[in-house]
Amino acid sequence: MKSSRLILLTTTVIAAAVMELIDTSIVNVALSHMSGNLGSTLEDTAWVITSYAIANVIVIPLTGFLAALLGRRRYFIGSVALFTLASLACGLSTNIWELVAFRFIQGIGGGALLSTSQVIVFEAFPVNKRSVASAIFGIGVFTGPTIGPTLGGYILDITTWNWIFLVNIPIGLAVLIGAIFLVEDPKQSQSVTHIDYLGLLLLIIGVGSLQILLERGDQEDWFETVYIRYLALTAGLGILGFIWWELRIDKPIVNLRVLRSPTLAVASLLTFVTGVGLFSSVFLTPVFAQRLLGFPALDTGLLLLPGALIAILALIMTARLLQAGVPTQVIIMAGFALFITFSWKMGHLGPDAGKSDFYVPLIFRGVGLALLTVPLTALAVSGLRPDEIPQGAAFNNMMRQLGGSFGISGVNTFLANRMAEHRTDLVTNLTLNDLETVQWVGAVSRRFVAQGSTELNGLQQSYQLLDQSVNRQAAVLSYLDAYMAVGLLFVAAMPLILLVFRAGAKSNAPVVLSDH
Repeated sequence: MKSSRLILLTTTVIAAAVMELIDTSIVNVALSHMSGNLGSTLEDTAWVITSYAIANVIVIPLTGFLAALLGRRRYFIGSVALFTLASLACGLSTNIWELVAFRFIQGIGGGALLSTSQVIVFEAFPVNKRSVASAIFGIGVFTGPTIGPTLGGYILDITTWNWIFLVNIPIGLAVLIGAIFLVEDPKQSQSVTHIDYLGLLLLIIGVGSLQILLERGDQEDWFETVYIRYLALTAGLGILGFIWWELRIDKPIVNLRVLRSPTLAVASLLTFVTGVGLFSSVFLTPVFAQRLLGFPALDTGLLLLPGALIAILALIMTARLLQAGVPTQVIIMAGFALFITFSWKMGHLGPDAGKSDFYVPLIFRGVGLALLTVPLTALAVSGLRPDEIPQGAAFNNMMRQLGGSFGISGVNTFLANRMAEHRTDLVTNLTLNDLETVQWVGAVSRRFVAQGSTELNGLQQSYQLLDQSVNRQAAVLSYLDAYMAVGLLFVAAMPLILLVFRAGAKSNAPVVLSDH
């Protein structure tokens, strides 16, 4: 393939993947605006996020099957068109349930873009350049979720929430035109003569129920709510039934037999952990900076910028290290170590932290995740036959998305529990027998009286201010604990990296996709 055509093709499909990944997080900052504008409760508005995530996580493992059924070129172009039209419909929605429905359709279109884009880029490059292909694709995987909330906040600063969706229209049209002229079907394509309807049904029930459980569990107090318990039972039975059925039949809708590849199995586990780190840190950092430290949305976005730019350079560097023959497990170990360092540094910030305190930890985060993205993407498909690569890539991407869902859900629950514990600990030290507390309440109360309040109102206002201070301090401590908890997960997962040695040894193909 000519270099100019390769550049255009790569740019086109990476833009599609980035567009899809941005939409996984761009809505997060707009929920209150949508709620007020559409006259819905915040709880109902949260389904805008949930519906997209459900559609995504169902479609991603099906991409290999659907590409074979419809033809990869037709499937990719159709998915871009569906995503773009659904984005337009989302932006023009006039009530919340209309928006939720179109958001689900957008998720169906978007679910295909990630894995299909990865396979197209992967196959477009020669074998000795596939680590470079993984790095280029990794730029999209890393930057998409990272810039989503920042872009959403910027859009809300200058216009209405509708443009969070409408901004996809020009990008989607450009990608669609590029795909029509540049994307081709693979030379050796599979044909589908049988559709596994039962497998499809079990996948929708099992994975769909699990995603709803993860998205809504924290808000519904988990298993204290009846329908959450039913969802847990349905998810468990659906997924177990799906695995049993797919391993039993000759032509499954999702070929789980690719997990016999030790490289894919190990890479998927590590990718799940990486997904937890990627999405939970994207969730924690903007909220911590804006809500607790009072940073404006633009300043919060600028906090993430240096780390994101350096991460792009790190992705390119990682590809060159792989081509130079540096062992995959060494790069993965370095990525884990850097992300753990990020978690440790963030876990030791204080309530008076300034912008400069964030830059170095976020650079560690960016470089750490960059060092993980390329080797894990390459490792996932390195032991697969060419006809198995689409299924392997889709499964690995699904594990990243599920890791993100588990991560955000787990972090939310962790924050709520730690908030209650820290508040209890702080309140126990605030008694009428504590001289410092009594003096503080008296001084603040007198200040309110001096401003025109009665003595009773001044006392009440001082207690309210004390309560707010306790809540803020408890929240800050909870977020610091959450950073440390995510870091500990990475520490616990590090022994998995030792399996990369064995996986690489048992694989039929080299772990590093290069000539070295």
